[in-house]
Amino acid sequence: MDQQRRLIDKLQETSQLAKEEWVALIQNRNQDAAQYLFEKARRLQHQYFGNKIYTRGLIEFTNYCKNDCYYCGIRRSNKKAQRYRLSREQIMECCQDGYGLGFRTFVLQGGEDGWFTQEALEELVDTIKTTYPDCAVTLSLGERSRESYEGLFRAGADRYLLRHETADEAHYESLHPKELSAERRKQCLWDLKEIGYQTGTGFMVGSPGQTPQHLAEDLLFIRELQPHMVGIGPFIPHHDTPFAAEKEGTVELTLFLTGLLRLMLPKALLPATTALGTIDPSGREKAILAGANVVMPNLSPTSVRKKYELYDNKICTGDEAAECRNCLNQRMEKIGYQLITDRGDYGCNCSKG
Repeated sequence: MDQQRRLIDKLQETSQLAKEEWVALIQNRNQDAAQYLFEKARRLQHQYFGNKIYTRGLIEFTNYCKNDCYYCGIRRSNKKAQRYRLSREQIMECCQDGYGLGFRTFVLQGGEDGWFTQEALEELVDTIKTTYPDCAVTLSLGERSRESYEGLFRAGADRYLLRHETADEAHYESLHPKELSAERRKQCLWDLKEIGYQTGTGFMVGSPGQTPQHLAEDLLFIRELQPHMVGIGPFIPHHDTPFAAEKEGTVELTLFLTGLLRLMLPKALLPATTALGTIDPSGREKAILAGANVVMPNLSPTSVRKKYELYDNKICTGDEAAECRNCLNQRMEKIGYQLITDRGDYGCNCSKG
């Protein structure tokens, strides 16, 4: 226990550890170390953000994807997936509903769907920004060329989410088809940062074949990248993928890593992910108490929610947007936090209001 506390203290003081120290901290974690970590994480969380939790309105606008990642329910080989694309008008309706509910960030997320051309995406971003100039637009559209990222940034996109999933090349190859590589994924993230996006990355916890050494590599990469956002969630298998029979990740390890990320990146935006709420009814609340400070209610039409099925048993697929936000608000208030109407940009210290 003394070694665990020493490593946690060192992380808080220096924001970095050597690979063998990360491995030791992860391998030897226990309940006492976790509570010690979470107390420190909450102090930092309150120092920079008070009891305020940022909200993002998630719009899952297409579940077509050209990729064939072995863990993903919308992989191109899944012939049982019920495919859909939202029209521009439907997307704008989602934004209108979300704006009325107090959302000031819209997250456009989808598979890598070539049907939406670069021009169409730029026009969509421009329309949202013109209609709602006080709002931020976050994109999560996968790997694209630097030129594409630059065009979307010029159109008004503020942030981009691209989880690297695993920083270890061999482990990455075990989760993805040969045409995808960890090197390419990382280069996209460096491009996004250089262009000027508030950049988010992240990884699955408990993905097939993952070891403490792999997680240490993830944390070292994140320390080097210095992203503005980090989204992590437990691996959850999907029944129509090659990993259908694999064991899911755990809430316990996901929370521990959330606390470590808060100590390493005190000002970062850390979502309490839907995947956590899927495998534990109180998962998102536990993530907030471990240092997370963002939630992402779903603004997508209820008619398509179940079709955007990256993993099995995803929660909140039948709730209207207002229901999702009100439910989360009540959940946050029960643990002493407050959802706020704010863009929630990186570096915004809202601890004083």
